[in-house]
Amino acid sequence: MTIVAETRQLARSFASPDGGEIHVLRGIDLEIRGGESIAIVGPSGSGKSTLLHLLGALDRPTSGEVWLGGRRVGDLGDEAVGELRNGFVGFVFQFHHLLRDFTALENVMIPQLVAGVARDSARDRGLDLLDQVGLTPRRNHRPRKLSGGEQQRVAVARALANDPPLLLADEPSGNLDVEASARLHDLLFELLDRHGTALVVVTHSRELAARAGTVMRLEAGTLAVT
Repeated sequence: MTIVAETRQLARSFASPDGGEIHVLRGIDLEIRGGESIAIVGPSGSGKSTLLHLLGALDRPTSGEVWLGGRRVGDLGDEAVGELRNGFVGFVFQFHHLLRDFTALENVMIPQLVAGVARDSARDRGLDLLDQVGLTPRRNHRPRKLSGGEQQRVAVARALANDPPLLLADEPSGNLDVEASARLHDLLFELLDRHGTALVVVTHSRELAARAGTVMRLEAGTLAVT
């Protein structure tokens, strides 16, 4: 399978209040291949979200490299990184981050419009994805009119809007009850199988981690297969 993303000796540190450095990630090497699923587990504060942000080019490493689709992110300017991120990576967060003044359909259309897709095509794609997540009857509802589980399903549809090779999910069911979490997990893996998308998911959920093809643990700045 093709490598869709990888990190090489990835490190990230932050300044500490006493003027020193906090080393969150230390020399992370990771390969993500098309269609595979990886769950990253570990204690709170171990840097799981930091790693996800670096993989998705939302942050820059202190040292080391991130490659997306064969392109080294560090070689790209901010505009090129934004274009690569929008077309190549889909994000699902614990708190869905839907735009509250836009309908479910409009939220799914926006990444496509940013990518230059014609409005009619973006609408057709949005309707198809909302149908896949079972939300066609709710397509014209704004987020405040949707349940938490419905909002996360919209977020999943939005993340897949540009058919990205890589989906990054940060505690996607962490804000849902047990029943809604189970439905979201079923939906997520069904859609990934259908679209052939690679998944890296950060989670504290044993049930979600168990469904991934590979489980890795991040602790003390290092990443290893469990």
